[in-house]
This record gives sequence, structure tokens and C-alpha cells, in this order.
Amino acid sequence: MAKSQKQDDEERLLLKRVATRDRQAFEVLFRTYHSQLSRYLVRLLRQPELAEEVINDTLFVVWEKAADFEGRSKVSTWITGIAYLKGIKALDKQKRMPEQLAVDTREVDELEESRSLIARLGLDNWIAEGLDRISPDQRSVVELTYYDGCSYQEIAEIMRCPVNTVKTRMFHARRRLAKLLPRLGEQTSDASAVDDQTPIGERAGVHDIPRDGGQ
Repeated sequence: MAKSQKQDDEERLLLKRVATRDRQAFEVLFRTYHSQLSRYLVRLLRQPELAEEVINDTLFVVWEKAADFEGRSKVSTWITGIAYLKGIKALDKQKRMPEQLAVDTREVDELEESRSLIARLGLDNWIAEGLDRISPDQRSVVELTYYDGCSYQEIAEIMRCPVNTVKTRMFHARRRLAKLLPRLGEQTSDASAVDDQTPIGERAGVHDIPRDGGQ
């Protein structure tokens, strides 16, 4: 969701028009951000219907609070920050915290060997399964960094926390995913088995380790 300076300048002008209750400007902003927020929130919430509700809530706030935008960040950062807060509130309301669903995991000793396994299983499904099992805050940092190209500073503004907190969440997310992904590979071994009968986890070079609590 990272935007160029030219794009941000154009969106600032749109937002100023929205602040005057210009419905045409809002429709342009709505079309611009609906698909972007949809991608982000579906990955964050893992529920398309809930994501659509949060998108509408977010853009309603944009309509209502456009005049409050002070211009200290990019428009995209401001809007994504609203979406993030609305999304986390929606998860809290449902008491649906994915980190509570995590199972015992394994450490990857040689990640290079695991990459061929990831390719066989399908990268998108593989990563999605792993992201389902980390906390919303950790997942949001991963999504905003790797999918939307946001800097740590932009993510800190979106999540309203210090940059060091973003870095800590990324550290724990990467550490958790490194353990979860090979284990998930074992669970799909029947669909991706090669000719020999060696368990996928053994072929990937993983070993049992104590469970990690993470942040």
C-alpha cells in the first residue's frame, strides 16, 4: 500500500474535497481504497465477510473525519491505520485470536532445503496457513511489510506504536513462521508426497524443539 509522493499529493487533494462533503471525491477515494483495504483486511481477519464490514466502517470514518487529517503522514498510512484499529477491534469482539490456535512446532535447521517443499505445496496456501497461526499484530506487520511494501516507520504510524515494537513483532513473527511452516508441510504430505516414503518433515531437515511462546 506504499504510495509515491505524486499519488499521495493527489489523495491529499481528494481528502480536502471530501472534508467539504464532496461526494464525487469520496467516490473516487472509495474506489481507490476498497480493493487495497480488501486485500489487507482479508489477510488480517481471514474472514471476507468481516473484512467487508470493516472496510465500510473504515471508509465511513474517512468520510466523517476527513477534516481532521493533519497531513503529518501519508493519506494511505492514515486510512490503513483506521482499518487496522477497526480490524483489531473486530477480532477482539469475536474473541478470535489466532495465536491461541497454535500447535507444537518444529525448528528449521536448513531453510534452503525447505524451499523446494514450499514450492511443491504452493507458496500462497503455505504462507496463509502459517499466518493463520500467529497473532493479529504479528500478522499485520508481515502483511504490511511483504505484501504492501510499507516501511517500519509507516507501519509504526499505522499501528500507533514505536518502531522498535514493529521490529520486535516482525522478529517474533519470522521466528514463529520458521517453526510453523515445516510442520504444516507434514500435515499436507499425503497430497504432496514424492515417490519415497520418507516423512516430509525429515526431508526438510527439521528437529523437535521446545515450544516458543512468542509475542
